[in-house]
Amino acid sequence: MQRERQEIKLESAARGDLKGGPVKRGEMSQKKIFLVFIAISTVSLLLHHGGHLSWTMEALHLGCPALRSHPAPGLKPKHTNVAFLKTHKTASTTMQNLLFRFAECNNLTVALPVQACSHQFCYPRSFTSHFVHPHTLPPNIVTSHMRFNKAEMQRLMPNNTIYVTILREPASMFESLFSYYNQYCQSFKRVPNGSLEAFLEEPWRYYRPDEKDSMYARNTLTFDLGGDKDRPATDVAYARGFLAEVDRVFSLVMIAEYFDESLVLLRHLLSWDLDDILYVKLNMRTPSSKRSLTPGLPSKIRAWNSLDARLYNHFNASLWRQLSALGPACVAREVKLLRRAQERLMKSCFGGRMPLLRSAAQIKNKDLRPWQPSGKVDIVGYDLPVNLSRGFSSQAQELCLKLIMPEVQYTRVLLRTQSLRYRRGYQLRPAQQSRPLQQPVRTAPPRHLQVQRGKLPAPASGTGSTSTSKPAAGTQGRTTKLGPKSSQTQASLTQK
Repeated sequence: MQRERQEIKLESAARGDLKGGPVKRGEMSQKKIFLVFIAISTVSLLLHHGGHLSWTMEALHLGCPALRSHPAPGLKPKHTNVAFLKTHKTASTTMQNLLFRFAECNNLTVALPVQACSHQFCYPRSFTSHFVHPHTLPPNIVTSHMRFNKAEMQRLMPNNTIYVTILREPASMFESLFSYYNQYCQSFKRVPNGSLEAFLEEPWRYYRPDEKDSMYARNTLTFDLGGDKDRPATDVAYARGFLAEVDRVFSLVMIAEYFDESLVLLRHLLSWDLDDILYVKLNMRTPSSKRSLTPGLPSKIRAWNSLDARLYNHFNASLWRQLSALGPACVAREVKLLRRAQERLMKSCFGGRMPLLRSAAQIKNKDLRPWQPSGKVDIVGYDLPVNLSRGFSSQAQELCLKLIMPEVQYTRVLLRTQSLRYRRGYQLRPAQQSRPLQQPVRTAPPRHLQVQRGKLPAPASGTGSTSTSKPAAGTQGRTTKLGPKSSQTQASLTQK
């Protein structure tokens, strides 16, 4: 309304009917020149942001308060210090890929694990800054698997770091964990015929709290967040205190079943652009690798994972309160714009059509083959068209490649890139300022990581890169959060 009043005043001034009499021709010309200058500058700024023109115009048409205050997202500096706690089987690999690409596009440093930790921060050990590769310090972003340790994270990251994580509905998540880690978690391996029903009938018959990989068999989200996975469900005081602490630390807890809606909140929280939150779903299972939950199983799963259920219920409600505050119509429009831009990007990368999911054996490019947890679970990925280079700039080809690159390969590439940058910077420093390189702490990773790494080719010399195959303990999934409303749009993402 204020802008409309200003425009009316300017038009009236041009006609000479404002109080004070006619306007001189010279003054009127100056006002016209000023208005033309403002119009040209605004259009140039919007065009500079490419696809943001339609994004901004549609958002403004809704009258969204949050968007109207920032009509061009690029006007407000993007927040670049982000700690994303990558939880298991929650769509977190998709989020990690998004953050990796954002870091590369904005020349940021990503904290990556030392070689002894493989592609994760020596999970399931509690995180310490000694697990971070010295060539990736000081970091702007951290997003690899870890068991959260607030004190150590605050030592590592800048003071203005924004903390984000993601949760998934406990029943669907536990089915995914049971399937994915069935050959590694002893609690699952003991179950006759790999029966999820049998496990839930008598979980204490198979579960050993202090056993290797036991964190996959009970309250995995609680464990990843640094909590006590085996605290009794009757200890309500502990559960409330733990929820309150997570609430204090994390500015946004995404919900996997509502992945796109969560990204809209993330975009506003960080003042990012539409292009910064585009993604392709990664680390998904084939339908044959999934099992449907028979009636009664979801309630048994939630009872067995009571702390995770409390976490999910609390932050699912919190997510919808934040979405409501932003405005349902505005959120719906942003989600629509996000999906439209995503479809255009995917079609441009895959020869004008939507990509087909392929099994690892069908993917010719080894840099795009997803890690397979076992012969009983088939993780699918993507393969780029052979003729992608035709009419594509090298920058566009790189974007398409990184968009679908699995976690282990991308971590290795990113570490190599950052190590080269670190060495160049080290060589350019004056001799008196140079310091010896921090030696990575030789931690003892879980035994199965050592065995797995022994099967892999040695990483490229001098890069400190992680192994090319994905060890069982650090694998991650994708999850979207569920809200009070039922959403089918993200169903495929949550059915891993």
